[in-house]
Amino acid sequence: MIFSVKAPIPGFESIKEAELEKVDDFFVKFISKSDTTTFVLINPFMIRPYEFEIPEYFRSLLDITEQTKNILILNIMIIATPIETSTINFIAPLVFNVDNGSVAQVVLDANQYPDFGLMECVSKFLNKA
Repeated sequence: MIFSVKAPIPGFESIKEAELEKVDDFFVKFISKSDTTTFVLINPFMIRPYEFEIPEYFRSLLDITEQTKNILILNIMIIATPIETSTINFIAPLVFNVDNGSVAQVVLDANQYPDFGLMECVSKFLNKA
């Protein structure tokens, strides 16, 4: 499915459309249809408690209503070697409205969500089982 980017992704403003390619339960590839950009995204719910309120501006932009059934939340991950040094951006999740094929990166208020960092190290979440 091709998603329409409804608000410019900071630093990647040229991306207007993107496709998701599932890797496994943890990882998804975000593939730009506008240029050669590809991101690795991670399902945050697989590794930590992760809850936030989607701001009204983004709810409106993505046409998220009480009737919207399929919302997907993923976070950008910067892969490094070794993998434990990779980082995840929890303060700016990508919110997908799968029902209408739209996506936006929601930059959360750091004061409201002090436990969500911009570059949290993956090692912080390993061996927490």
